[in-house]
Amino acid sequence: MKIREIMTTDVVSVPSSATIMEAARLMRDADIGDVLIQDSNQLMGILTDRDIACRAVAEGLDCAGARVGDIMSRDLFTGMPDWDVNSASDLMAEEQIRRLPIMENGKLVGIVSLGDLAVDAEPTQQGVACDALEEISKPAMPRLGAIRK
Repeated sequence: MKIREIMTTDVVSVPSSATIMEAARLMRDADIGDVLIQDSNQLMGILTDRDIACRAVAEGLDCAGARVGDIMSRDLFTGMPDWDVNSASDLMAEEQIRRLPIMENGKLVGIVSLGDLAVDAEPTQQGVACDALEEISKPAMPRLGAIRK
């Protein structure tokens, strides 16, 4: 099965200049856990509900004034729509990511989540989601600067 068959194509995105509050409201209204950040149709990053909690709220940022570009994750891994589900799952497991933006010819065309792999993949391939979840859930080494005293 190809990623094209299970990816979400109705992607919610905001510019990096959007406020954190605007992005959070979009997530709430669309019942999603992330928004992709695009400037001039170029993928710049991703902002997740966890980013908002850990990088904005926990740091005491003014979410009505702070910009998503200040707290988004910039180093993205992306996939392609013609990848096999197993290839995407392997990358997500290896890099411990739960969401994978899908690019085609330099353009954002969708996103696939761990949930998409678990729910939408063929029954014979749903085990890849379990394997990916197991790898993603393993404790990672703390990132430099992530632990404060």
